[in-house]
Amino acid sequence: MRHLLSAADLSPAQAVHVLDTAAQMAATQGREIKKLPTLRGRTVVNLFFEDSTRTRISFETAAKRLSADVINFSAKGSSVSKGESLKDTALTLQAMGADAVVIRHQASGAPHTLAHAGWTSGAVVNAGDGMHQHPTQALLDAYTLRRHLVGDRGTTDTTGRDLAGLHVAIVGDVLHSRVARSNVQLLRTLGARVTLVAPPTLLPVGVHTWPATVSYDLDDALATRPDAVMMLRVQRERMSSAGGGFFPSPLEYTRGYGLDARRLAALPDHAVVLHPGPMNRGLEISADAADSPRAVIVEQVANGVAVRMAVLYLLLAGDGTRTTRTTDETKVPA
Repeated sequence: MRHLLSAADLSPAQAVHVLDTAAQMAATQGREIKKLPTLRGRTVVNLFFEDSTRTRISFETAAKRLSADVINFSAKGSSVSKGESLKDTALTLQAMGADAVVIRHQASGAPHTLAHAGWTSGAVVNAGDGMHQHPTQALLDAYTLRRHLVGDRGTTDTTGRDLAGLHVAIVGDVLHSRVARSNVQLLRTLGARVTLVAPPTLLPVGVHTWPATVSYDLDDALATRPDAVMMLRVQRERMSSAGGGFFPSPLEYTRGYGLDARRLAALPDHAVVLHPGPMNRGLEISADAADSPRAVIVEQVANGVAVRMAVLYLLLAGDGTRTTRTTDETKVPA
């Protein structure tokens, strides 16, 4: 694996390998000294052209836990605000010796361009591009689901296991969600069944060609007793106020597609609730649901560090193709 640009890039075996590696990484984070020497001497650049809290801090933490040097680049306050292009920014980072570039960009396809245009020789990780892809979010969601729902509900070892047999409902603003697109692809790759639930106005054109079932009624979808419900943030910043019409009012959206205490009670006892964050409490999810013991939303954030440690390790040291060092420093401690 040279880059991670899309959830579709991963085969079933590769996806399971990332999850297994993330489990190894998570095991090391329970120690008093969490830092590993695995990527000592490497440089990871976080190149963020869009605002982010969870993803940027998660990647920064992951890289530092692996002993990599980290450079955080934000478009605000940089030469990008003066008109510098992505190409010139990438060439500057290449000159500084970046071994990996983690990029978030408002333009769909920007990470692919960066990876294949010859502007950098480092590994490229897509941290979210437009409404297209967010592969590490899908991986951390899959990792969270596997921990809770696979291997006798998480009580036995899940190494080597996929998500076959699970049913996941993804609810909300699918139209504007790169998380939904990535999750549909990865969940299907791992053998899970996916149902998309949203009003017709918040579903993309061609959604019926996706490897998922589509429902317009949340209560009907919950009646099928899914193993997990993933609520999506309503991305009002991507909705044109002039165009309008995605839904009549926040109250009507909440009544039709919000997860509240009543709908939470309709889920099977083992079912879990996920949300990529940040949450719009009172819109797509109530406080009762967000703070319920069934909600694994805070755990998703913690799991994101382990998953991103795994991704950086596999890209920069895991297969030995991106390093000339073969010492034990490149091995994940058991």
